[in-house]
Amino acid sequence: MLLVCAMNILLVEDDKLLADGIISAMKREHFSVNHVVDGTEALTHLKTVPPDILILDLGLPGMDGMDVLKRMRKQGLSTPVIILTARDMLDEKIAGLNSGADDYITKPFELKELIARIRVLERRISNSALNEIVIGEVSLDTMSSQVMVKQKSSQLSRREYMLLKALMENAGSILTKSNLESKLYDWGEEIASNAIEVHIHNLRKKLPDAYIHTVHGMGYIIKKQ
Repeated sequence: MLLVCAMNILLVEDDKLLADGIISAMKREHFSVNHVVDGTEALTHLKTVPPDILILDLGLPGMDGMDVLKRMRKQGLSTPVIILTARDMLDEKIAGLNSGADDYITKPFELKELIARIRVLERRISNSALNEIVIGEVSLDTMSSQVMVKQKSSQLSRREYMLLKALMENAGSILTKSNLESKLYDWGEEIASNAIEVHIHNLRKKLPDAYIHTVHGMGYIIKKQ
């Protein structure tokens, strides 16, 4: 199964101030994040552009977050869900977990706790209990976002890091240009036609020779070593 885990997250939250804070924190952690404010729009995007993880507020305008969760599970959507809510009653928490949520965080909360919960789901998605990915002479620490090449630290831009992470997590599998664009860019963000090629070109300068292979007409691959 193809795993593309440079983590694309859908945030469903109608509190703009809170949403802005969450988005900023997740982008600092090199996640790609998109944001909607109501349940109906969330369901639409879940079906058309499925994220890797859904962060779902319960107190939404129109369709309640619990209804969103129940409907997506009824439709067979298996996206991992972290519930965010001010509802702190035990019965509410049990109801959310029984309806298919993977985790439950009560407001107010610390952003670093949310990031830690996301990391747990990230490891589950990538079938890895480790925070470090090592392939050949390159190692990537997903907790610190540090990349080591031949045992020396390498400074990457945010998108270079996300690109390398996706390719390393999928070593042995070809990732298409559209695969990579969906992980590096948010909805509505203007993407130059050669953006991925430029990132690959710049990334190759910082990696061992022939580390990233181009499969003409298909995409890019890091071969297992």
